[in-house]
Amino acid sequence: MEMRGMMGGFYKISEWIMRLAVTNVLWVLCSIPVFLAAFSGLVTADQEGSLVWHTIVISILSPFTLFPATSAMFSVARKWVMGDTDVPLFKTFFRNYKQNYVQAMLGGIIYAVLFAVLFIDYRVYLKDLDGFGVLAILFLALMVLLFVSVFQFFSLLSHFHMKTMQLIKNSVILTIGRPFRSLSTAIVSGFILYISIFTKFTFLIPFFMGSLIAVFAFFNFYQTIQKMQAKAAANEADEDALPIEESPTKDDEKIK
Repeated sequence: MEMRGMMGGFYKISEWIMRLAVTNVLWVLCSIPVFLAAFSGLVTADQEGSLVWHTIVISILSPFTLFPATSAMFSVARKWVMGDTDVPLFKTFFRNYKQNYVQAMLGGIIYAVLFAVLFIDYRVYLKDLDGFGVLAILFLALMVLLFVSVFQFFSLLSHFHMKTMQLIKNSVILTIGRPFRSLSTAIVSGFILYISIFTKFTFLIPFFMGSLIAVFAFFNFYQTIQKMQAKAAANEADEDALPIEESPTKDDEKIK
């Protein structure tokens, strides 16, 4: 029997808290080497060369742990955004973790190298130039672009059947082609990361940080894809259409 009124509202809220927390905990556990390296880097960030060293370590570990785990988390978020809120969390997470592991790892290697190069170059140029100039702003802009395109990559990976390079290409196209959606994803994700890491709300990291970002990022992605597909189905000429290489949507097979 469905509960109504205030009790029904509290029950739905508690359900969503549980869903977000369980999925986030699974993500953290599957990415534990990266989190340990990141925590160690924050503790020793004031030491000379420590930040660069930990950036390299995280870049090596991320493709094999963080990226597959984040891909699985986005697959769960996809189900929620598309209306399947009662999906079994453990089975959905680990089923997609296994299915998308290779593509997530390959994409992770490419993104990790790009992030590491941009971040280290940014640190070097900032130190050498002794100031915050145009070059530093350019590096920051590229890192933000890469940051948002990673979310597009995970969303595409969880939603479409594509080859790895096609996923990365379309991720960049979506990021640049839909600047307002990309900007909102960057702002909201950045805000969640900031309050989780640099404020007293650090409890968000193990329980809600990743799952909240995944839900919002996939929601933005899904709105964009639905709009594109609606225009394509209506056969409307759209000058603002994205040249995205689209593949069949992944089937929502029943998990036995």
